[in-house]
Amino acid sequence: MLLHAHPDDESIMTGGVIAAELAAGTEVVVVTFTLGEEGEVIGDEWAQLIADGGADQLGGYRILELTRALAALSPPDRLPLRPRFLGGAGRWRDSGMAGSPAADHPRALVNAPEADPVDALVSILAEIAPQVVIGYDAAGTYGHPDHKMVHEVAEKAVPIAEARLGRAIKLYHSVTEQSALRAGLAAAADRVPAGWRFPAPDDLPSYRDDEITTEIDIREVYERKVEALRAHATQVTVAPSGTEFALSNDILQPITDHEHFILVGGTRPADGSRETDLFAGVV
Repeated sequence: MLLHAHPDDESIMTGGVIAAELAAGTEVVVVTFTLGEEGEVIGDEWAQLIADGGADQLGGYRILELTRALAALSPPDRLPLRPRFLGGAGRWRDSGMAGSPAADHPRALVNAPEADPVDALVSILAEIAPQVVIGYDAAGTYGHPDHKMVHEVAEKAVPIAEARLGRAIKLYHSVTEQSALRAGLAAAADRVPAGWRFPAPDDLPSYRDDEITTEIDIREVYERKVEALRAHATQVTVAPSGTEFALSNDILQPITDHEHFILVGGTRPADGSRETDLFAGVV
């Protein structure tokens, strides 16, 4: 089970793992906490869907983008993975960036009574009984309030679900490895698309290599991840090379062929080596 704040996070952070596990026949569930109503739209075609001064229809359109992305990540000979939203589609709203007016909306995720999203996630965990759950670190990867909420809700809900299920759940944080980020940026240094900029040193957060516990090779499903990113066209632009992308800020980010995680609930290999399987040690 993968926990994400907005449509597109699943493809950016864990698209390769989703595709690889689906290809292996694993039951995969992606739980998205909001519809991403406050996202900044790229280009003019869908610009009037935005919440601020527009039609406020972006969230509904992003359900379509998420549906297309999950289909791109799914094996072509099987029914595509379908979206699932915490509390149902539209239950909680995108809170926007810290300090923005969106945070004052009564349905904003950050304004939810603490127990409500926790109870909603516990219900899903008890229903699905996953062996592995992937969420975010305490910083919410890059500080977005909804990403932080995903972390906080997961930290509370997983132990409750474990007690109900009578067994442990392996809990991971999805992160970026420092050396993989540097290698991806070095490879892209001479092919920055027009209008994009190379990231400043602190633009893209990452973790030291020695902090990474788990590395998943996604090379066999790499193209599916790229197609999933393309499906989120209101939020993501994929470079012509197919090896980089940018959000509305036009900051280049590499699409790496391995995805990285930190195990925070479960047992690492006794020799301290990196896991290469999220289900290592699961019985």
